[in-house]
Amino acid sequence: MGWLDKNPPQGSLYYQRRWVKLDVDYLRYFDNDKEVYSKRIIPTAAITGVTNVGEQKFEVVTTNRTFLFRAESDFERNEWVSVLQNFTRGRQEGSREITSHSSMTPGSPLTPEQQGYLELRGLRSKLYTVVSGDKVFLYKNMEDYRLGIGITSIDMNVGNVKDTDRRSFDLTTPYRIFSFLADSEQHKDQWVEAMREAIGEALSNSEVANQIWAEPSNGCCADCGAAKPEWAAINLCVVVCKRCAGEHRGLGPSISKVRSLKMDRRVWTEELIQALCINVQCSDVLETLCLVFCGADVNCSTGQADCPSPLSLALAHNQKLQAQFLSHNLNTGIYMLYSSPQHYSPQHPVTHNGFLFKTASMARPITERKAREEFSRRWCMLNDGNFSYYESDKNSTPNGTLKSTEIVCMAVNTPERHGYYDHTFELYSDSERIYLFGTDDPDSHREWVKSITKTFIPSNAEGLLRLAFERIGRLRYKDGLNLQSPRVGWFALVGSSLHAYLEDSVEEEEIHLRKLQELSIQQENEVLVLVERGRTLYIEGEKKLDFQGWCVSVQRAAGSAGDSLSQQQLTETDIPVIVDRCIDYITQCGLTSEGIYRKSGVNSRVATLCEAFRRDARSVRLKEGEHQVDDVSNTLKRFFRESGEGLFTIQAASAWLSTPEESRKICQYQLLLSQLPRVNKATLRALVNHLYCVQRFAELNQMNLHNLAIVFGPTLFQSDGKDYTAGLVVEELIEHYTDVFEVDEMQLKRQLDEITAIIKASGSAGDFICTVYLEEKKETTEQHVKIPGSMTAAELTCEILDRRKIQVREKDYWSCWEVSQKEEMERPLHHLERVLPIIHSLGTDSHLLVKKHLAMEAIRIYLASKVDVSKHGMVKFREEKSILGLGLNTGSFHDRYFILSTVSLRMYKEVRSNRPEREWQVKNLRVYLGIKKKLRPPTCWGLTVINGSEKQEKPERQQWYLCCDTQTEMREWFSTFLTIQVRGHILSHWLL
Repeated sequence: MGWLDKNPPQGSLYYQRRWVKLDVDYLRYFDNDKEVYSKRIIPTAAITGVTNVGEQKFEVVTTNRTFLFRAESDFERNEWVSVLQNFTRGRQEGSREITSHSSMTPGSPLTPEQQGYLELRGLRSKLYTVVSGDKVFLYKNMEDYRLGIGITSIDMNVGNVKDTDRRSFDLTTPYRIFSFLADSEQHKDQWVEAMREAIGEALSNSEVANQIWAEPSNGCCADCGAAKPEWAAINLCVVVCKRCAGEHRGLGPSISKVRSLKMDRRVWTEELIQALCINVQCSDVLETLCLVFCGADVNCSTGQADCPSPLSLALAHNQKLQAQFLSHNLNTGIYMLYSSPQHYSPQHPVTHNGFLFKTASMARPITERKAREEFSRRWCMLNDGNFSYYESDKNSTPNGTLKSTEIVCMAVNTPERHGYYDHTFELYSDSERIYLFGTDDPDSHREWVKSITKTFIPSNAEGLLRLAFERIGRLRYKDGLNLQSPRVGWFALVGSSLHAYLEDSVEEEEIHLRKLQELSIQQENEVLVLVERGRTLYIEGEKKLDFQGWCVSVQRAAGSAGDSLSQQQLTETDIPVIVDRCIDYITQCGLTSEGIYRKSGVNSRVATLCEAFRRDARSVRLKEGEHQVDDVSNTLKRFFRESGEGLFTIQAASAWLSTPEESRKICQYQLLLSQLPRVNKATLRALVNHLYCVQRFAELNQMNLHNLAIVFGPTLFQSDGKDYTAGLVVEELIEHYTDVFEVDEMQLKRQLDEITAIIKASGSAGDFICTVYLEEKKETTEQHVKIPGSMTAAELTCEILDRRKIQVREKDYWSCWEVSQKEEMERPLHHLERVLPIIHSLGTDSHLLVKKHLAMEAIRIYLASKVDVSKHGMVKFREEKSILGLGLNTGSFHDRYFILSTVSLRMYKEVRSNRPEREWQVKNLRVYLGIKKKLRPPTCWGLTVINGSEKQEKPERQQWYLCCDTQTEMREWFSTFLTIQVRGHILSHWLL
């Protein structure tokens, strides 16, 4: 395969660049090297000759035309000619036979299921079309079909057929939509049926089905007895027919995970096939089946440190069948399937009736209040999944009926939201209509909401019914590594939290909307994007009207709802975003500002900032040059002074201001701190930490302990400043910060060192300039970048790519790397890691490099297949030890058994050892790719590990090495380390 210039058939001298690919059956050429849509198919059997015509050109001669190509060099031209001549020579010698079903051979055409002329819209001409097997072939005319010269072939495993008009239909593929027009409606139906059968043929594979049917007990459906069932419940280990598979899907994935024997190829591992075929031949698997179906918890703890779960225990003992079965039942509910049918169907039909007041249905969101005369009194009945409303309770013919399957969402309105009646609810249907109902009776309203939601919320999401929701319904979503096609989830909005039951998940998830890192709406795609730490969730509505309602409600719930701390938009650590952003900005830009917090900012700018934070704190970005330090500091003070209950709360303020005995002062403050609400406690800790850092640099900013206390005492206690006690409390909290808040002194030292580096950088002439390299270290790739203290690795990567105008394509994973030439190792920086401290810690032989992570796709696939984040196995280990007085290093690589968990890395002398030889805290380890060659590692796939812990009085040797047998094994260890340290948010390390 390769690029060639092709001369058009008209004989023009203008050549077109084409990507040409030759295999056993065909010579094809394409517009580009993506190889998704061929411009022409030439069967190798139709090639009668290949001729060298000079000037890098050669001709491919077929039975009805000649194709002229030009290569980039004589050598490349000769290669193409040689290979093509071998094909023709081999066929002439009779050494190769071409079967009729695999190629378009002259005199031996395809065996078609459907053939004839179809008009292709856009060309305004008819093409001879053939449906054969799992492909659709297009020819210019019937003569070309007989000769075997085709335009293109379409693989139907990526196709989808859709009716569009009386005589037209669309064949949709990832690279193009083919709009066909048949001669008649009857012919169109025949074509559609033939193409859909081709899709089924393309997606089918009978190999797995034949293996499973070979066991006589699998020859009939486990439910109804139908012959040759093509579906199976992979967690129940039974085969079922198509009709029963639909019933199983209705039970929900927490009870029965249904997969096709012919289409879901990736599911059918050898272990799973063996489990389905084993029947009564293995008592162990049957025993596990019985235990799970009787309510055994597959996720229970084994009590063994090295094998904490049943799955890990089965893997450790090489029980592949047991492990396969347990992995498919990890999300199965803990209940007895056959004795508790109420978990997947209501025990009794939901019925309810009574009078409600109804407005006319609408096709737009309800924004205005409805007058009393717009409501009509209607008798409403809920029975057999149908919600009907009548003119009166005497009528037998309903004015309208809404089936439960047609309801996609219910919104429960707050009093006086939409209409004359205080208690109303809206029903959204899949026909893009909104039905508004109201009542005067709160009990009746509550009973109607409860009854209606029971009819359309499935059993696997019935936990949502216990919530005091304001909106509930089904939505499509995409998350994690599954971004190709949306799945269906059930959601309920309760206050500032979004509760969800997602597909393949039994447990309820709760998304704290005020803690989101980002909330945005992609209007062009109608997608609501929720970004939280560790995951991005893409939500799509069932219908446009439904989606608009969810967007408005979620945005309102994610915003600030009042003046108290707990009602603000929060960070992951429960600190109001306004506090976090202001502290971060002043730390980066204001610690050297003389009189910080004592000087006043410009009142108009402070008011504008406060309003921006109140409206949407997440969207406010404080930038040096755009915002003044004194404006930001006064914004922070005004927020605390105007907060509803104050930082110390109204109830506890007097207790904080009471003067305790000197000996009990620390204990008293710790007790009061423990009694504060969660958000107040986290905010107070963050603020006092900040003020402690401010006074440590008092020689620069002239704000010592006493000065800060004078400013913040009245502010935090919201007093008039006449009582000195408020300032005294703040002063003592700052002075005794490490004792009151039980601070890790080494962590505080690192924080102060980082601030010192920021101050040094900002105090030098101009901004701190750093040299960063693109892809490799050489003069032509170096970039000199101004590094402010707040710059993250992701921002630096974007800066370099923007400078070089590099377009990030799909599956391009770019990152900023720390590279040490002396140690021959490198490490990708976390996307939120500050660059400036890394620069100051780099040695003279180290540098920063922006490049792609070539192994990232393999890492994605590996992490997607992992059940948990732990890892264990035999690895070669070496620790550098210095020979006293000589300054030499000694030591060699030894086999050791390692167990990596979310907390620690433990090393054992051998697999059967009970007590670890060594143990390290994962959070203190920094892992690099690569090992120095002078250490003579047994393989070239190694990791260098640096232990960053400084808590011990006699710290152990800081650097040691792990060596793996294969590159894949090394990649798995590295990605596991990484995903533990960033709490599963590994994909945020790279720009996608």
